[in-house]
Amino acid sequence: MALIRSVDRRAPRDLPGPWRLAVTPPGACAGPGDLDGVTDWIAAEVPGTAASALRAAGRWSETAPTPIHDRDVWYRTRLAGPGRFRLRFEGLATLGEVWLDGVAILTTRSMFEAHAVEVEVCAESNLALCFRSLRAELDRPSKRGRWRPRMITPGALRHVRTSALGFMPGWCPEIDHVGPYRPITIEPVGPGAISADLRASLDGETGRLRAHVTVDGGAAAVTLQCDGRETTLAGIGPGQFAGELVLPGIAPWWPHSHGAPNLHVVCARVDGVCIDLGHVGFRSLSLTRPFSEGLSLAVNGVPVFCRGALWTPPDLVGLGPDGTRTLLTLAREAGMNMLRVPGTTLYPATDFFDLCDALGILVWQDLMLANFDYPHDDPRFSAALTREVTAFLDRTQAAPSLCLLCGGSEVWQQAAMLGAPRTVWADAFCDTKLPALAAAQRPDIVVVPNSPSGGALPFSPRGGCTHYFGVGAYCRPLDDARRAEVGFASECLAFANPPESGTPGPAGPADPGGAAGIPRDRGADWDFETVRDHYVGHLYGVDPAALRVEDPERYLDLGRAAVAEVMEATFAEWRRPRSPTAGGLVLMLRDLGPGAGWGVIDWTQRPKSAWYALKRAFRPVQVVLTDEGLDGLHLHLLNETADARALTVTLTFADRGGRVAARADRAVVLEARAALTLTSADLLGRFFDATDSYRFGPRVHDVAHACLTGADGAVIAESFHFPGPRPISRDAIGLTAEPVTTEAGPALRIATEGFAFGVQVRTPGARPADSGFHLAPGTARLIAFPDRPRLPRGVVQAINGTECVEFGHDA
Repeated sequence: MALIRSVDRRAPRDLPGPWRLAVTPPGACAGPGDLDGVTDWIAAEVPGTAASALRAAGRWSETAPTPIHDRDVWYRTRLAGPGRFRLRFEGLATLGEVWLDGVAILTTRSMFEAHAVEVEVCAESNLALCFRSLRAELDRPSKRGRWRPRMITPGALRHVRTSALGFMPGWCPEIDHVGPYRPITIEPVGPGAISADLRASLDGETGRLRAHVTVDGGAAAVTLQCDGRETTLAGIGPGQFAGELVLPGIAPWWPHSHGAPNLHVVCARVDGVCIDLGHVGFRSLSLTRPFSEGLSLAVNGVPVFCRGALWTPPDLVGLGPDGTRTLLTLAREAGMNMLRVPGTTLYPATDFFDLCDALGILVWQDLMLANFDYPHDDPRFSAALTREVTAFLDRTQAAPSLCLLCGGSEVWQQAAMLGAPRTVWADAFCDTKLPALAAAQRPDIVVVPNSPSGGALPFSPRGGCTHYFGVGAYCRPLDDARRAEVGFASECLAFANPPESGTPGPAGPADPGGAAGIPRDRGADWDFETVRDHYVGHLYGVDPAALRVEDPERYLDLGRAAVAEVMEATFAEWRRPRSPTAGGLVLMLRDLGPGAGWGVIDWTQRPKSAWYALKRAFRPVQVVLTDEGLDGLHLHLLNETADARALTVTLTFADRGGRVAARADRAVVLEARAALTLTSADLLGRFFDATDSYRFGPRVHDVAHACLTGADGAVIAESFHFPGPRPISRDAIGLTAEPVTTEAGPALRIATEGFAFGVQVRTPGARPADSGFHLAPGTARLIAFPDRPRLPRGVVQAINGTECVEFGHDA
């Protein structure tokens, strides 16, 4: 039972400290009694890591991290008593020992397990923590696996329950994570505390809240309250109470793209005293088709196209929560309704799930298993992994955001790509035991054995979930996103995404795309900048290598535009009504370090061009254009919301100067949760070579522009198609930027006479609502700055324009 509250309000509290830290040679001190000769102690924050403490003391830097795993790390503090107390250790990385007044009270070999220990505290007691050298442990002889991954080293990591972060050259900085990275709390032991097991479910329009409450010392009566309604729980044993509260007409929880993420406060009234048990959300979750045909989720009976990115810790040094709210808010603003926590990282803190609950973001959670041949036949390993899973499900039992539990990342793929048969790579734990564990504690979530998995081979694109990098790492043409018939891409679209101009890189602000930050697969003769350059050349007809030398800034501008265009085009294919694809998660949300990493948000938490592209691609009310060859252009109108929408769709064909070759519009009513596909011929009512496929004469348009407006005439969504070369050559296009004041605050009215390709709004220290967008000839857009009370200073430029328009208070 993970929800623990105290009737007399004696809630657990963080140990006040102060904490001190010392680093010693491995094995030099067998216990705290040997620390008398250690004099080099520094201040430390708990929760935190040795790296964060050493950095604060000026002895360590993430830009040039030095090893910590090759030493023992000691923490110590004093406790005030006397009395009997319960110490809770929420996360100790990794080979930990805990001593109270010189007596060992806990030993752990997993950074993923939490522990609670009851102890007698003197008037003043000494608490010491030791984290033994992980390097010494990894250097000991151990049984080798049947396969050895290149991405994560050394192979002995398969025996240790610790994060792969720091052990993936070319993937993330080599930062050693050692120490009490999650809170250590203390609480008095005695009567009055309660623990509660809550299970919320949705049956049609009726919510059901089951509760099992334990009251230390017993109670006369316990009442469960939620949504202004209550029920008295039945006594089922000494201090044990259970029952169900039925809630007809309860407001359900939705991912934010499809509705409101409604949460409801739960209280237990114990002998007249009200105890807050947190919140719950009521939702149902189901598969819309067999997993072998492609993962596809329905929430509350409504199919949901899941889109988002892979989550990594926002603080790679201290592993703390700083930055979590900012990143999740940016994810939601970009229209992401799902985040995947991959098996190469660590389980997020409970606050992460609380925020995802409130923001309406679904969470796909991997077990912390990745690539290795794990020793599931070892009883100790299997028992530790079982405790890890059950504890995680226990503490997230009331989180409606948790929707999927997965057996890890690329374990099955790793073995299958080396030619092993299914009998080797399909481990029984993830295939059979994991679903049973989830069914016992969270029957409302979906279980996937591994990512990828589900097809004849784990990485087959059509079945189950796949890591699709056809468009992307494997440099396939854009139409491969349709040809591959992807079922669900649990990873996709990895590029070395350049940060915005002015973002500090490995060599400072002038080096945003520095080579030190470019990810690569270990052993490959290419990296993800090579992948980006391929699409720059393919889309824009330039030589990226020559351009990088001749005009470095334009090289980066075209790189930013290329990844944006590829992402928008891919999700346009995947979201069209006839697509078999039910979701796509981009690798990844945020960079782990400076430079042009995989993240769509850079290491300073500033969005990149890819983030803006995804924000445009993920709109819940959307129009997308797809090239159907001889059948012209198809316009796909999507409405994921719960309300019908009265809309007008306009399709315009024009040259880059603004001369219109054809135009048509139509009023449509798009029902709730509905989609509609129109052809260019439907709208125009006549033949027009919209895709330049017939070629009966010279092409008369450079761009097709689809625009979706609401009943008030406001633009809701736009989409563009280029039948020939992208119009990127520089020319005067009549680009202007005019400050305006709106009800929401200051904004910028950007207008153009000719077609504006890739309009960039550059504002150091501020974030525009959009950037990198196209502007059709003779149109304008209002760009707000949601994080600024007044218009910031900056410039507006288009990739194909000669104008550089300054704006702001100093313009």
